[in-house]
Amino acid sequence: MNRLKVGDLVQIMTGKDRGMQGKITKILREDDKVVVEGLNMITRHQRPNARNEQCGKITREAPLQASNVMPIDPGTGKPTRVKIRVGDDGKKTRVGKSGAPITTG
Repeated sequence: MNRLKVGDLVQIMTGKDRGMQGKITKILREDDKVVVEGLNMITRHQRPNARNEQCGKITREAPLQASNVMPIDPGTGKPTRVKIRVGDDGKKTRVGKSGAPITTG
């Protein structure tokens, strides 16, 4: 089980957007990076071509290192480390330090 999932509310711990919160929109497992909605924005200067008609300055989200974000604990509202708890029925759940389960959404 992974500590981060698409839809999780996370807080950025380092960099220019430190302290800001957003939802994960994409996870790049092979590079160990995540894309957070509306944060870590970069500007690309793009020329028009056959595939992409849009040109000019285009801003989009850039991937962040997964180790630089922490999920928000639903019980306290603060960033937390993730524990994996196995229930009586054998199902694994992600929980924060307060013991509240971390759910996506």
